[in-house]
Amino acid sequence: MSFASLNLLPELQRAVADQGYTEATPIQVQAIPAVLAGRDLMGCAQTGTGKTAGFTLPLLQMLAPHGSSSPSPARHPVRALILTPTRELAAQVHESVQGYGKHLPLRSTVVYGGVDMKPQTQALMAGVEILVATPGRLLDHVQQKTVNLSQVQILVLDEADRMLDMGFLPDLKRIIALIPAQRQSLLFSATFSDDIKRLANQMLRDPLTIEVARRNAPAELVTHQVYEVSAERKRALLVNLIRTRNMTQVLVFLRKKVDCNKLARELERDGIKATAIHSDRTQGEREQALNDFKEGRAVALVATDIAARGLDIEELPFVVNYELPYVPEDYVHRIGRTGRAGQPGAAISLVCSDETKLLADIERLLKHPIERVPVGELDHRHSRYEHIEHKEHKDRPHRDANAAHARSARAPRERPAEKPIAKAVHDGFDFSKPYEPGDSKAADLVEPAAPQRRGATRPVAALLGGLLTSRK
Repeated sequence: MSFASLNLLPELQRAVADQGYTEATPIQVQAIPAVLAGRDLMGCAQTGTGKTAGFTLPLLQMLAPHGSSSPSPARHPVRALILTPTRELAAQVHESVQGYGKHLPLRSTVVYGGVDMKPQTQALMAGVEILVATPGRLLDHVQQKTVNLSQVQILVLDEADRMLDMGFLPDLKRIIALIPAQRQSLLFSATFSDDIKRLANQMLRDPLTIEVARRNAPAELVTHQVYEVSAERKRALLVNLIRTRNMTQVLVFLRKKVDCNKLARELERDGIKATAIHSDRTQGEREQALNDFKEGRAVALVATDIAARGLDIEELPFVVNYELPYVPEDYVHRIGRTGRAGQPGAAISLVCSDETKLLADIERLLKHPIERVPVGELDHRHSRYEHIEHKEHKDRPHRDANAAHARSARAPRERPAEKPIAKAVHDGFDFSKPYEPGDSKAADLVEPAAPQRRGATRPVAALLGGLLTSRK
């Protein structure tokens, strides 16, 4: 269905055309009319199917009558609040709000942690109709009294399941208590757990549920492959795949932040431009890493599951699970970064023996086995350091065998005959014999010899004042 048939404003249709879209996705076809009708909504669709436009476009149309060019902040109260779990997703949603609403006189801004609050405070004090925020930083502004939520008409929770996973439920309850009870509420997510349904029952009024794909379903255009390889050989295999399959853009997932930094450095040593993104990096560093990856200055973006949500990278062809996630649903979110907007993608998993149970859980979730691809012979020339390590490991048995042969060929050395201990005699006493006590009386009769002195005898001075001698 075309966007023109959804009864959108001409300004919104022009903005959609500027983005290069002509046909609405299934989630957009069902969600946009429901939101325009004022219904509370639970929207569930696989990632990469256009959920953001599904709530952004009708939200902008409903707020269009409130648009004003007045510089007075009082004419621009916060009327729509969009909450997201991560900074990256907040920035992406705000970009969509700006892109689709560029022909409307509506103001918007985004607030999230990790950056200075002053520019955010200035934007809020100037007045905005649409506010995109992460829960923690929004509550910081509430405490500083730099934002007023008393006139919010529309509340949107994006990736609500992820918010619960990250422990945002107490913050969500505090925020919901600050906004009017009479409002329209929308929940959008790639998956809906039972906890999310309980939350929806508490905050939504007679919601309409839209589910255009089965729960936890991966993108249909994504092919899945598994390489069974030892943990020590994963990096060599990754380098080999990047070289042989001409990967110019690949998103690599690991579980730990420190391992992301390490792998990115090792790929750089192997001649592959790589950068890392995780929660320990500053917001500026994360934005720089993402921009380098999007603009082609980095071939590999090594990330934790923080990048599994909210990263919208056009035509990303490859996602590599360097390590499988502990939660099977996170696999769906990871590979959802590829195969977006009708483009094919490939999800490759490097699985060692310790991860077989995790792989079985993922296959159980997908309801089908994943294709196993033989590793074959790795070309160690692709990795300079792996080649050195492999060569040393390969040559070590030969060196050990040669050393053992050399040791066995050596003639045993004969121990030299022991020399008799010489008798040390001093003043008639033989020190080589055991000590025997002598006659103490006889020893007393022996007068000790006077020690020999050099030169004339000199008087020994007293400690104080010297000796009393008569002067002539």
